[in-house]
Amino acid sequence: MSGIEKHHEDWEQLAELDPMWAILSSPERRFGGWDTDEFLATGEREAAALVRRIDELGGLGGRSAALDFGCGVGRVSRALTTRFDHVVGVDISETMLERGREMNSGIANLELVHNAAPDLRVLGEQRFDLVYSSIVLQHQPSHAIARGYVDEMVRLLAPGGKLVFQIPLDIPRRYRLKVARRAYTALRTLGVSPQTLYERLKLHPISMLFVPEAELRGWLNAVCVDAIDHSQNGPILSGTVYATGR
Repeated sequence: MSGIEKHHEDWEQLAELDPMWAILSSPERRFGGWDTDEFLATGEREAAALVRRIDELGGLGGRSAALDFGCGVGRVSRALTTRFDHVVGVDISETMLERGREMNSGIANLELVHNAAPDLRVLGEQRFDLVYSSIVLQHQPSHAIARGYVDEMVRLLAPGGKLVFQIPLDIPRRYRLKVARRAYTALRTLGVSPQTLYERLKLHPISMLFVPEAELRGWLNAVCVDAIDHSQNGPILSGTVYATGR
């Protein structure tokens, strides 16, 4: 099984087990601890902060179309629909998207698209005024796949469009061992069910990668970098890139 195929399988399992926690993995929200309205409210706050920061950096050139890469059930995509004429959310998990369509069935300008390829050719030659991704690239199966998606997001930018994505810049060594994921994968190979692993053994298949800032800047030669904002989530240092398409 290839890296992207395994990634697809992992996220299908997570979508069945605890979809909202898989998207926003607060320890206290595990095992169905998210209230749906409260969960969606986090997407509204995130979208508001996103647009506010973009305005501080010069604003958007247009508001015709936005892309939310790794949209899950549409938490942020839904909030973007009040700010753009058309919003496309793309995700690797069909189950996440099915739940997202149920949750957002009354929103006419939201389109949720499945993609299990290591590129975004499923979106063709569409162009977006905003391409956004948060808490997604860090879970890709390899640096090469993560960088490939960044290249694709750049390709899909309209001239002058804004690319915004978050990715860890450094992770402490103890987190790089991926103990929970390794144990989960080994026990799945032995036939233990995902539900038993998640609910009884408290294991999960989520992995995390990081890209040092110097390397990350090398990924961005095709765009004009407006800012890389740093944030700390516990021991993990992340960077959020704000860039403008040429």
